[in-house]
Amino acid sequence: MPREAPYLAVADVLRARILAGEWEIGERLPSRARLAVEYGVGRNVMQRAMDRLIIDGLLEGRAGSGTYVRMPRERLRLVRSRHRERRQGPRPWPHGIERGRADAWDSHSQVRVPAPGAIAERLAISPGSLCVTTHYEFLAGGQPVQLSESWEPMAITDGTPVVLPETGPLAGKGVVERMRSIGVVVSTVVEVPRPARATQVQANLLGISVGDLVLQIERTIFDTDGRPVETADMVIPDVRREVVYEFGVDRP
Repeated sequence: MPREAPYLAVADVLRARILAGEWEIGERLPSRARLAVEYGVGRNVMQRAMDRLIIDGLLEGRAGSGTYVRMPRERLRLVRSRHRERRQGPRPWPHGIERGRADAWDSHSQVRVPAPGAIAERLAISPGSLCVTTHYEFLAGGQPVQLSESWEPMAITDGTPVVLPETGPLAGKGVVERMRSIGVVVSTVVEVPRPARATQVQANLLGISVGDLVLQIERTIFDTDGRPVETADMVIPDVRREVVYEFGVDRP
């Protein structure tokens, strides 16, 4: 039977002490060096154990100050479900996503932005082709819970009333409904989720710490001809939200 990694064993002991109330919320823990001596492990092992508890949301590191017991935060559930959308009808939210309990969003669009190489590849267009890019910050109770950056080729929407996602007659109605209004029928959504660590910019916007665990979702939407009509990168802080994928089962 495989032996548990030493840092996980240390993390389990520390977790039990924290949950038992040995250190109160907001209280600073002893230094990593001191705890390493107490447990008879190396500093690297203790560092990884505490990093594990930071990822789990029990601790938070403060630059130049130490590691503290973190205030518990409610994690909102974000359901990714085309099945549910078919049952309940399209949602009047950006990108047609299920937003958990997010109750507002801020957005900013730019037009005629040349597509970077990676974005161009995802949209099956030439690098430098002009796009509309929109930056979103989703909020729950005034607190940021998700970031998103979307790209749409202007070759599809230029000159139409829906060139800007958040202005015009279908503002905020989502990609599916906006594209349908100009004769483009969406048929497929592909999402690629990847765990990552928050960058400085992301941490500032989300109100979390640099290096905190986030989920990055790369999403691309295709029409019935297999042409990409929109691609987006979403960033979701793990401490604020849990992401759930729901699938329908086809009945015989």
